[in-house]
Amino acid sequence: MEFVQQYKITDAAAAASLLEKLNLHLGLRSFMAGHHLSLADIAIWALLSQHHVDTSGHAHVHRLLNYLNAQPAFADARSYLAAPPAPAAADGSKAAATAKSTGKYPPLPGAEEGKVVTRFPPEPSGYLHIGHAKAALLNEYYARHYKGKLILRFDDTNPAKEKTEYIESITRDLGRLGIKFDQVTYTSDYFDKLKDIAEKLLKEGKAYIDMSTKEQIKEMRLKLQASPYRDQPLDTNLSLWKEMQDGTEKGLKCVFRAKIDPANKNGVLRDPNLYRVNLTPHHRTGAKYKVYPTYDLACPVVDSIEGVTHALRSNEYHDRNALWDWVLEATGLRYVRIEDFSRLAFSYTLLSKRKLQWFVDRGLVENWNDPSFPTVSGLLRRGLTVEALREFVISQGASKSIVLMDIEKLWTLNKQLLDPRVPRYIAITKANAVPFTLTNAPAGVTNKAQPRHRKNPALGTRIVTYAPVILLEQDDAQAVKVGEEVTLMYWGNAIVTDVEKNTAGLVVSMKGKLHLEGNVKDTKLKLTWLAKVDDLLDISLLECGNLITKKSPDDDDPIEKIVNSALKATVAAYGDPSLRTLNQGEQIQLERKGYYIVDQAFISSLDRQIVLIHTPDGHSDH
Repeated sequence: MEFVQQYKITDAAAAASLLEKLNLHLGLRSFMAGHHLSLADIAIWALLSQHHVDTSGHAHVHRLLNYLNAQPAFADARSYLAAPPAPAAADGSKAAATAKSTGKYPPLPGAEEGKVVTRFPPEPSGYLHIGHAKAALLNEYYARHYKGKLILRFDDTNPAKEKTEYIESITRDLGRLGIKFDQVTYTSDYFDKLKDIAEKLLKEGKAYIDMSTKEQIKEMRLKLQASPYRDQPLDTNLSLWKEMQDGTEKGLKCVFRAKIDPANKNGVLRDPNLYRVNLTPHHRTGAKYKVYPTYDLACPVVDSIEGVTHALRSNEYHDRNALWDWVLEATGLRYVRIEDFSRLAFSYTLLSKRKLQWFVDRGLVENWNDPSFPTVSGLLRRGLTVEALREFVISQGASKSIVLMDIEKLWTLNKQLLDPRVPRYIAITKANAVPFTLTNAPAGVTNKAQPRHRKNPALGTRIVTYAPVILLEQDDAQAVKVGEEVTLMYWGNAIVTDVEKNTAGLVVSMKGKLHLEGNVKDTKLKLTWLAKVDDLLDISLLECGNLITKKSPDDDDPIEKIVNSALKATVAAYGDPSLRTLNQGEQIQLERKGYYIVDQAFISSLDRQIVLIHTPDGHSDH
């Protein structure tokens, strides 16, 4: 601790000096003091994190910080350090109305500590994707920041698209993200109340029932024309409203419209639809109801009833804010303030549930949790850590500016968290395996324990198998010259005495002899290998590409024109026998191949197929 206490960071020069000394100190050490984590490591972490010091140019310091940041306690502490302080008014109170901006998380207008209520209202028509994760985490941030309340409300107003499966998956994924809600509700809990409100709007002349076709309504809106049904008598409206509720043939031709302004410059206010008939049984209420409210009616009404103070939603719906205000004013309900934030937009990625459903319906993916999907479950299955997802989304803040981001930035952050904490293993591609016979190697098969991570002894050891014949990758074999001394990782040096190639120029076999007394620092090539033994594992390496081939697709782009035909590729490989000890969901690094997550673990000697999904590391050619 004395070593740590002598340092302070007052400016850039002081930070640079500290990094140089720390890097030198950590050159031959895993931790600041001894062989285990201590207060000295925590103190250095706190000092560097507090001042946001860039350690990327100092490998040993960077390695220690990456290891610490990968630990759950440190990840939580980083989120705390990154969070802005509670906004304060000029008199020192916690009233946000007079608070200053807090960077990426500006204060909520009119917010009072202990009284803020936010909500996350997903429609259960698909799995949670990364865009939803931002909305959920943003609502969670403000609810906790103001010591308020967070509601999870399923906006289940479209029975044709919604399933209990989606409710379960959304709930599960929110739990995996560590988001805890104070209350869970459903819009369907308020169906009776919403029907009463709709009838009240009819009786007050603020709505009407339209029997025009969809095409006619669309044309009238474009031409700023009023519907011929707009001023029909109340009795007619109430009669047609009953037909709608009964789901009759006549009712199926009707739509419930707000009476606002058919010629308004804002197209949203041109007598929008508020109710429609749907005869599909509801996943919660069955066939009890035949009419269902639109989001534009249900969301502001239920928000007001449930006590929501601030409705956070993506600014792609900004034009609909005027309709939100109209609904609350027309119904006489308590006003709920809308706060816009920008939606997440990633290159070569689709976040539209309708378009993602297209992939599912055509069998191009397994399901909504496919590792090529931008859903939370798909990303986690592909090896994204919860810490990386949370940190990335939280770092975006509540900005209102939409920026097209490269999703590789997310994977780069994930790699920084993975690198210090995942064990290393070996795999050799079957199609490219080259046998290398070591003529002076000990006869038979031997085993030796080796560290699973050279810089993180806490990860323990794995058993490495040694034999006279080993397998190399074709690329490595091509790089070797006869007479060259190379290093066999986890074994030692060897001298190549013979390289046999076929007519196509591919190496088909090699011979050499061990030279274990050789210096590994003197060799240019450091080769990974596997002993050619009977218990090599059959493994399948799955690589996922981008969903689409267009960096920034337009809304009207036909999906079939931009879908990636090379969405997935599977490579058969021989695997390190130690891989049989891994469980589904464990993450590893295959040396010189990258990061992987176990999708299907070893089962038995009769079914030895292991499936590993490649986890991107932030370096990818689109």
